[in-house]
Amino acid sequence: MTPARIVLTSLVLFLLAGRAGAAELERIQVTKDGKGFELSASAKPFVPWGFNYDHDAPGRLLEDYWLTEWPTVEEDFREMKELGANVVRIHLQFGQFMETADKPNSASLRQLAKLLDLATRTGLYLDLTGLGCYHKADVPAWYDALEERARWAAQANFWAAIAKQCKDSPAVLCYDLMNEPVVAGGKRKPGEWLGPAFAGKHFVQFITLDAAGRAPHRVAAEWIRTLTQAIRQHDRQSLITVGLVDWSLDRPGLRSGFVPEKIAADLDFLCVHLYPKQGEVPKAIETLRGFAVGKPVVIEETFPLQAGLPEFGQFITESRGIASGWIGFYWGKPPAELRKSKTIGDSILLGWLEFFQREAGKVK
Repeated sequence: MTPARIVLTSLVLFLLAGRAGAAELERIQVTKDGKGFELSASAKPFVPWGFNYDHDAPGRLLEDYWLTEWPTVEEDFREMKELGANVVRIHLQFGQFMETADKPNSASLRQLAKLLDLATRTGLYLDLTGLGCYHKADVPAWYDALEERARWAAQANFWAAIAKQCKDSPAVLCYDLMNEPVVAGGKRKPGEWLGPAFAGKHFVQFITLDAAGRAPHRVAAEWIRTLTQAIRQHDRQSLITVGLVDWSLDRPGLRSGFVPEKIAADLDFLCVHLYPKQGEVPKAIETLRGFAVGKPVVIEETFPLQAGLPEFGQFITESRGIASGWIGFYWGKPPAELRKSKTIGDSILLGWLEFFQREAGKVK
């Protein structure tokens, strides 16, 4: 066979594989009993088991390199699939997708379409988390200058554009309205919408600077309703959720205002970010129970950050009667590469990925 024929044959096989993947990918829906997920056509159970693909090893966000280093993204998706993932959580930055309060960035939307196609071809569903402002320097000044209602309107425009782009793709598991939103407990300074940085990134974001006497959970519920209505104008099938901090429960201490039982009405399922601490697995399980309010619960962020793998494994095992899905982290370094490293950090990552791969067979 000539080199040219080999290349042509490979291309045909690649395209056929992509079409087969697209044909086989079914939309995900909540089961009738509200306890989990299933494939819409076959009704086969579906358990989210995947990765947050939020940045690469050097800390760059996806939009920082997905235009110029697309082969890296493709390779990472293949690696995540090989590790046993069926879901990838993508973090979309507001400043990359909105040029003005009502004008979306067409280039970013085209690249998102390309990502949807990649997800379909690799058989991975996407948790599309939006409105990110992780790098403060990338947040548009005009956006931070908006008052509450105008900011919510810009956020609704963001989600309307995303939903319009994604509405026909079965690869969308869900739209996650925002990563770790919080209702301000007091009055914050104008433009002070972001929480403190963690490892150089701002993951917590305030949806109001002043509740002004309003009950926090009512503010949260109204904000959720505003954004879900924007999505449903274009996409009535994909699921909607929001990524909640573990201190969202209505109990003494720090609270986000997003009380699970009071904000769940307009969501298809709930997400909680939960990192068990050493010696406190029972406490983490009790917190998880607080998010089980009649709809599926996905542990959307978890990692052996503050507990060793034995205790972390205990947490995953004990959470199975409550949670309907688990999403950890992947930063572009596969096990083969990590095994060559001598750093403590890479050793921890290797242990995590080996654990993830072993456990993948238990959730299918």
